[in-house]
Amino acid sequence: MANRLLPFRQYNEHFVVNLFSLDVSGATLSGFTHAASGAHDAGTLVKVTDGSWAAGEPAGYGSDGQGSTELNAYLGETGYPHVGRNVNPEAAPKFEVASGTDIVLGVTLNQTLAFDENGEKLLYYRQKALELQAVLPGEVVPVLTKGIITVAASAVIAGNEPSVGDLVSLGAGGKFRAEGGSGNTVVGKCLGVGNRGDVYDPQSADYFAGDGSTGAYYIIKIDL
Repeated sequence: MANRLLPFRQYNEHFVVNLFSLDVSGATLSGFTHAASGAHDAGTLVKVTDGSWAAGEPAGYGSDGQGSTELNAYLGETGYPHVGRNVNPEAAPKFEVASGTDIVLGVTLNQTLAFDENGEKLLYYRQKALELQAVLPGEVVPVLTKGIITVAASAVIAGNEPSVGDLVSLGAGGKFRAEGGSGNTVVGKCLGVGNRGDVYDPQSADYFAGDGSTGAYYIIKIDL
């Protein structure tokens, strides 16, 4: 399970930015599946890639009128001459994974998926995309700037897990870590730590544990 966010969350919609899509330039969309983990996960701390989009349209087919090569390829073959093709619309404002001392926009509330765990295009299976709390590449991802979320162990840097009351800062790969004098950008505070393995049979894979290997979770108050 790629989603780093767990079900419990508490926030006001006024603190959600619905403007940016994941920057997929140079990416291989085949890796954007619910079975894989990466920049497309929900629960990832992100930063703004480029603000120059404000001079043009916030959504469309790219500055050259042809759109993103990666996204167009998702719709089908685009290299054949004299053959009609579709162009994938996309939100021009982009974000990418933050780390270290980057200025953080917020934490993603939805994952960006091109395929489900069976390799089927979610482009043709919108209901499943909804069930996976996912958006398609190029579509706007809701980004939370203030509120309370619960994240799985997969969203926290191993060896730098926060304790209750600790300041939480930005780690590598858009993950959370205990601030601990790191000097990284502070993103909030840890309100609680738990382990679902203490409640459920630790021999049973826990769907809400993130990757099934641990039941640890962290309740974090985001304040950006």
